[in-house]
Amino acid sequence: MATECLTDKKVLMKGNYAIANAAVLAGCQCYFGYPITPQSEIGEFMSGKMQELGRAYVSAESELAAINMTIGAASTGVKAMSSSSSCAVALMQEALSYAASDQLPVVLVSVMRGGPGLGNIYPSQGDYFQATKGGGNGDYKLIVLAPSTVQECVDLTYKAFYLAHKYKNPTVLLADGLLGQMMEPVTFKPYPYEEIDNSSWALTGAKARDGRIIRSYAPLADDQCVYLEQLFNKYRQIEENETEWEERDTADADVVLVSFGSTSRNVNTAAKILRQKGVKVGTLRPITLFPFPSKRLQELSKTVKKFVVVEVNMGQMVNDVRLAVNGRVPVELVHKPVGTPPAPDVIVKKVEELI
Repeated sequence: MATECLTDKKVLMKGNYAIANAAVLAGCQCYFGYPITPQSEIGEFMSGKMQELGRAYVSAESELAAINMTIGAASTGVKAMSSSSSCAVALMQEALSYAASDQLPVVLVSVMRGGPGLGNIYPSQGDYFQATKGGGNGDYKLIVLAPSTVQECVDLTYKAFYLAHKYKNPTVLLADGLLGQMMEPVTFKPYPYEEIDNSSWALTGAKARDGRIIRSYAPLADDQCVYLEQLFNKYRQIEENETEWEERDTADADVVLVSFGSTSRNVNTAAKILRQKGVKVGTLRPITLFPFPSKRLQELSKTVKKFVVVEVNMGQMVNDVRLAVNGRVPVELVHKPVGTPPAPDVIVKKVEELI
């Protein structure tokens, strides 16, 4: 239970339950969801715990309803969250575009499964583009955090709420079916971030003040141009302040393996094996997919001979790595479309072939 996990004692917990528990501890006041594998345990947990704590929980009639309810709650300044998966998140894209334009602190947990279309329920990283590029209309960006362990599911859920409110921007916790279903020891600590004061903009009813309006429509082109410049100034600020990654053994590396999420676990093992074989290999794992660690990849491209991107999709993040490297050195892809990530020995063999 949420209140029972607020200790330094490690608790064995499934990823989805860990995310839900962390959301409660982060102060989530409103949860709106719709069940879909492989993230249904999030809604299951919230259905009991939120009501127990006197907070708002709604099992909505559809994904569209769930995300729009979340937008409505977020407009009042409270911590509000929805969760879903892949093909259902696709239905939320228009609403996410509105949330970005309205600058609302929506938190969305997306636990990826195979696609396209209905696909299947096996793990995948096929929604990297969906999260980082967006499927809604216009120029906008979502903050995207990618955990690689169940403990990071907890830590980055906390951070998702903080960043969403700090920057008034929709924030996605992008996990996958493997992380959602696996069990690992986790430690729950108190929410580690300062609380953000939303009183200057939140819609709480005109209480002895002028009324407020949140809208995403500018009738004049010049006004929309000015607004978009302001919006993208915010995105540049996010890139400057919040870009986060993990790297290992890159100081002398000839080859750097780049991966995100649960795939990084096998990549780290493969890198150790390659080091034992005398291959100078390092790893880089983006933790924020937006903002993406492009500057660090640019720096590394001056010293390494090759990047190898490992993904569970047909090749998506590899495009961002290639853009960052800008042709200085080759960028290769090792991938598997759906299912568990490529095994360490498979990655080792592929890297040996590529070099």
